[in-house]
Amino acid sequence: MYEYIEGSLIEKNPTCCTIETGGIGYFIQITLTTFSGMGTGPRVKLYLHQVVREDAHLLFGFHTKQEREMFRQLLTVSGIGANTARMMLSSLTSEDVRQAILSANVSLLQSIKGIGAKTAQRVILDLRDKVTKDKTGELFPVKDNRLKDEALSALVILGFNKGEADKVINKILLAEKSLALEDLIKKALKEL
Repeated sequence: MYEYIEGSLIEKNPTCCTIETGGIGYFIQITLTTFSGMGTGPRVKLYLHQVVREDAHLLFGFHTKQEREMFRQLLTVSGIGANTARMMLSSLTSEDVRQAILSANVSLLQSIKGIGAKTAQRVILDLRDKVTKDKTGELFPVKDNRLKDEALSALVILGFNKGEADKVINKILLAEKSLALEDLIKKALKEL
């Protein structure tokens, strides 16, 4: 598996680019978001995802790790292949897709070419719990971790499951940005 490629930008189109490194030119499929983020400099770095099929080995390039991670998350949804995931990330930024999933905004996802109501609902259902987490626990961390940690500690001391309490606290903090510790704990108690 390839992590990234860095080299000379030989050709750049809205859907693909060619990057030369080590005397080899790599044809890489990209999103419109990556296209606009690459700039026009002579050297470029893209984070890669490789798709191996019977008839082809394809490289997909992304300007940021977050966009690549969202692409990989979308590929886990039944009925969404690499081209559909690329279309989604060309129509919306990875943060817009994430927000649409978290807020269950079916109409926004349906506005993407090739995404119907059932597929949009499946994306939301399959990825709602995944988009807030990564290897360290959070892909997009909540800004006030001290508040979260104190509330989580209080709920655990009260006898609640740490994993369930963590999910509830994250959900509340994503919905409401400024809460006092007591209000956060009260809201979490109502949902647990």
